[in-house]
This record gives sequence, C-alpha cells and structure tokens, in this order.
Amino acid sequence: MSSPNPVRVLRTIRGMATSDGAGVRLTRVIGGPSLPDLDPFLLLDEFGTDRAEDYIAGFPSHPHRGFETVTYMLDGRMRHKDNHGNEGLLTPGSVQWMTAGRGLVHSEMPEQESGQMRGFQLWVNLPARDKMTDPKYQEFAPERIPVAQPADGVQVKVIAGQVGDVTGPIVQPATDPVYLDITLAAGAGWSYDLPDGHSAFAYVFEGGLTVGQSEDARPVARQELAVLGGGERLDLQAGADGARLILVAGRPLREPVMRHGPFVMNTRQELMQAFVDFQEGRF
Repeated sequence: MSSPNPVRVLRTIRGMATSDGAGVRLTRVIGGPSLPDLDPFLLLDEFGTDRAEDYIAGFPSHPHRGFETVTYMLDGRMRHKDNHGNEGLLTPGSVQWMTAGRGLVHSEMPEQESGQMRGFQLWVNLPARDKMTDPKYQEFAPERIPVAQPADGVQVKVIAGQVGDVTGPIVQPATDPVYLDITLAAGAGWSYDLPDGHSAFAYVFEGGLTVGQSEDARPVARQELAVLGGGERLDLQAGADGARLILVAGRPLREPVMRHGPFVMNTRQELMQAFVDFQEGRF
C-alpha cells in the first residue's frame, strides 16, 4: 500500500480588520477580498480582545438562511437567542453548530463587561437540498469536547472528525467536516491524514509552525491562514514558541452560490425570495 501524498501549503492569507454586528471588532480571514470563500466555507472571523468597547455591543437580532454558523468560544461568554424560542450561553471552550436552514432571526450578545473575549465564527454552506430544512442546533459545553493526545507534546480538541479513536461530537453528513483545535509544544511535530477530496485550511492563532515536508515545507505565522492541498498527509512542526491552530476541512459542494449579507442560496430568485420571506415575517 502506498503512503498518502503530503499536503502542501497552496497559499497563505492574513485577515482583514473589520467590524460586524453593532460594532464588534474582528479579523475576517475568509470572506474578504483575499479569500472570498473556500467551498464549502463561506466566512471565518476571529475575534479576540480584552477591551470591552470592542465587543460589548454584540450582535443584535439578525437573520440567516441557507447555511450553518459555527461559533467556537476560547474566552468569554456569549448569550444566544432566536425567534423560535431557543436560548443558550456559550462559555469558554464551548461550541455551537447552528443550521439556519429555511431561516431564523437570532442574537449573540456578550454576557460580560470586562475581560477577554476570544473565539471564532465559521460559516459553512448547505447543499441545495438542505437549504430549506428546519433550523437546528448542535451545542456542546467544553467538557463534551473530547481531547486526544496523539503524540508527545500534542493535544487535540476534536470538535468534528476523528483523531485515532477519538471522535468529535459534531456530525454533518452534507460536508463531513473536520474541526480540530491543535496545541503543539515547542518543537513538537504531528502528522494527520485529511479526508480525500476535502477543502482544508489551518489557521494559526498562537505561536508559529511549519507545514509540509522537506522542500515543500512552508512556515505559517500567527494570524496566518494556510490553504492546504495536494495530498492527504498533513505534517505539522511547531516552532520554538510552540503553536496553537484550528484545522478545518469539509467536502466541497460544487454548487452555484448566490449570497448577500446573511442569506446564501443557489439562484438569484431564491435570494430575492429570502428577502421577501424575511420582510413578511416568515422566518
């Protein structure tokens, strides 16, 4: 049996400072001019600050249709509510995978006025057949996110996908996602096999590392996203300060995308209908 081909860094991207909601400051890594999308991923925002004025206004009520939002809290607390009666509190280390489906209106508001607020929000597209499904949530407190230690100096929180015998709690057959929070001690290395054919990226948010083997090895610094491709075997090697990153992969949908703001559909007609349905209170 031949060994898997090594993964290469196809390109690296730095996010763009922006604001969203009622003025929350964040870094947009996917969804900006440098990387509009990476099928099936539509957006990746990193938020991280200890200045309350940067986040306290939060994300008041706003609609979504046709895709999923994944919120991973590293620090701080965020209260979410929607117009279907759902409510919950995201605490440090918790994950919410929300399927907006045919539509909902929700808010995401910080529940603290001082201290660190840090985390990620990822948007994942839905296939045409699932865009009008009923909204639903997969929400997991930190103690329900399993942790693998696949090598010396390596710790992996498995949100979705599998590392050895450890399987993450999030399941989404449409895109078969992998979502790992990986911590590497200084100089530690680890190899991981990505699912064949998936789009994949790594985003480093602490320290720095090298991705790839020999002449194809590329450094990836803090707050850089590496678009990955070319193979299945991903080789990571931390630098002198160690590294922490999220590794995300998903099966591409290869469908037309028609999007505007909080609505992501397949055709212009469907997009226009989303605006009509929202304005007429059918979400």
